[in-house]
Amino acid sequence: MTTTTRTSRRGLDGGLRATTKVLPEHARAHNRSLVLQHLFHEGPTSRAGLARATGLTRVTISDLVSVLLAEGLVEELGTQPGRRVGKPAILVGMRTDAYQIVAIDLSDDAVLRGAVLTLTGEAVERQSLGADDYRGDDLVELIARFARKLVAAATRPVIGIGVGSPGVVDPSGRVVEAPNVEWVDVPLAATLSDRIGLPVHVANDANSAALAEYTYGGATGSTLVLTIGKGVGAGIMVDGARVHGAGYSAGELGHVTAVDDHGEPCACGRRGCLETVLSAPALRRALDGLEGPEADAALTGVGVTLGKALAPVVGALNLGEIVLAGPPELLGEPLRRAALETITDRTMPASAAGLGLRMSTLDDDVVLAGAAVLVLGAQLGVS
Repeated sequence: MTTTTRTSRRGLDGGLRATTKVLPEHARAHNRSLVLQHLFHEGPTSRAGLARATGLTRVTISDLVSVLLAEGLVEELGTQPGRRVGKPAILVGMRTDAYQIVAIDLSDDAVLRGAVLTLTGEAVERQSLGADDYRGDDLVELIARFARKLVAAATRPVIGIGVGSPGVVDPSGRVVEAPNVEWVDVPLAATLSDRIGLPVHVANDANSAALAEYTYGGATGSTLVLTIGKGVGAGIMVDGARVHGAGYSAGELGHVTAVDDHGEPCACGRRGCLETVLSAPALRRALDGLEGPEADAALTGVGVTLGKALAPVVGALNLGEIVLAGPPELLGEPLRRAALETITDRTMPASAAGLGLRMSTLDDDVVLAGAAVLVLGAQLGVS
C-alpha cells in the first residue's frame, strides 16, 4: 500500500524540483521542434529570421538547418531581397509535400475511415472499410490490414500513422477501455507499429478532433471540441496543451448526468447522460416528424441541457471557444444559441466573456486531421 505524507506547511525552499535529468539530446529535440514549428506555421524564413523568432543563436540555427536539409525536411528556396546593403538572405522552407501521413478514424463503429495526407493536412487518398461486425482482436487485425493498404497508396515516404480511437487512451497509445468495441487494456499503438513497421500514435477521437481544430481549424489555445456522433465526447485544449486527466479520461462529458428526472437509459448503465439527448441518434429521434417552430423548440431544449452541462466546465477552465463537430443538420442555430445563452447565464461574466460557440470548420475530416497532428507532434514536434 502506498501512503502519502503531507507536511503542515511548505518552506521557502520547497519549490518545484526536476524529476528527470535534462540531457543534451532533449535540448536538441526542443530546438529542432522550435525551428520546424516556426517554418510550418509562418512559412519560409531566413536563418537570421529563425534565430530572431526562436531566440536561438545563429550558430545553433545554422547547425540545425544543415541537419534538416540533410534529412530532406527543409529546403533552400533562393534569396530574400534585403533592404540593406549586403548579401541577400537565403530563405529556408519546410518540405511539406515531401512526406506523407496515414490517418485512421475509428469513431464510427460501422466503418473505418482513412486517408493519406500531406504534412499540411491535404488529402492525397481516401479510403473506407466496413467494420460493422468486428470487435476485440479481430478489429485490431482489420485496422492493421487497412493501415497497410493506406501506406501502399502513399505517393511519398510515410513518416507515421495516426489513429483516432474511441474510449480512454493513455499517452502511450494503449486503449484502457473502449466498451463498444470490446477493448480493455489493448496496446493498440505498439501492436500496429510492430505489424506495420512504422511509428503509430493513437489518441481518443475527441482529443484528436481538438488537436485538429487547434492546428488546422483556427481554434484558440483554450478550446473544448465536442464530438457528436453515435456518442458524445470532448477534447480539451487549455493554454495550447491537450488535457489528459488523472486517468486519461478528461472530456468524457457524454456520460455526465444531464437529465435529472426520468432520463433515458444510457449504454453505460445509468440514466439521463448527456449522450442520451445530444448524440446523433438521440437528436434524430427528437426531431423525427417535426418541422419549423416545433423542430426549433426541440433543438432549443437540447441546447439548454447542453449549456447546463458545459457551464461548470467553462467556469472551471475559462475557455475561449467551444466547437461542435457533428452532423450540421442536427446542430442548428437554435441549439447553439440556447447552449451559449445558458452557459453565459450560469457563469460569472469574467468566465464567459468573449466565449464563442461554433461548428467545426473541418467537417467529417476533423478526426482524420487530428490523427495527422498526432504524428506531426510526435515525429516532428509540430502542433
